[in-house]
Amino acid sequence: MNLSNLKPAEGSVHNQNKRVGRGEGSGKGGTSTRGHKGAKSRSGYSKKLGFEGGQMPLQRRVPKFGFNNINRVEYVGINLDTLQTLVDNGVVTDTLDIETLIDNRITSKNSLVKILGRGELKTKLKVTAHKFSASAKAAIEAAGGEAVTI
Repeated sequence: MNLSNLKPAEGSVHNQNKRVGRGEGSGKGGTSTRGHKGAKSRSGYSKKLGFEGGQMPLQRRVPKFGFNNINRVEYVGINLDTLQTLVDNGVVTDTLDIETLIDNRITSKNSLVKILGRGELKTKLKVTAHKFSASAKAAIEAAGGEAVTI
């Protein structure tokens, strides 16, 4: 073996690309396999999402309806049975705040939390959240706990 008969390992080289735009003699010069004129022949062309060749796109043909309130406040709902599960697993003993919920990946740090009333709470807890439903607040206080609104 010497330098004249070195070659890459079998199957390691995959470059089968057409070398376009390298002169007329290559057979792929001139228009460089792009055809004549039109958007696709230009450099920098990229088809927009939903583009239908100049026809009015479906997204613009279909009538719009409804209303989106820009002032809407979104809450992440957490039910009482979820809180009871945390107590059963030994994660929470007497107080439950937003930091505990974030640490246990039940909510994210930027979201607002609302405690909802599904399930039952058997443990006395001091729960701190942004909002409470009436049934959740009643259930927490019935268990001897406290519902603190941030």
